[in-house]
Amino acid sequence: MAKGDDIQSRLTTLAVKVMDLCESLPKTVASSTISGQLVRSASAAASNYAEARGAESRNDFIHKLGVTFKELNETEVWLHMIAEKKLVGEKELQPILAECSSLCRIIAASRTTASRGSTLDRPGRTSTRP
Repeated sequence: MAKGDDIQSRLTTLAVKVMDLCESLPKTVASSTISGQLVRSASAAASNYAEARGAESRNDFIHKLGVTFKELNETEVWLHMIAEKKLVGEKELQPILAECSSLCRIIAASRTTASRGSTLDRPGRTSTRP
């Protein structure tokens, strides 16, 4: 298994679970809006992480991890809205929300680790490290 395969798999599984969740939402205007945004943000997190893994430089990697993190944060917000509106049961929603939160922490930590010594942290300097 290549480095990052486990995280990629978890992000993809999260996106699929979110899609399944969205298909179970009641057919209302609010649910429709939330559902569309939620599917986009969850799937974007998985695809942006794939892009990060193929980054052209360390700075590109860090940037794409940042985008992945933003998409996961957005996903988490939409999930909280579903919880507050009680559109699905807590039993169904809680594992998805927990996994999203866990992935947020992992991506944030990865970005912090990758940023150490990066030119993003030191404007005006260039790094020869990938």
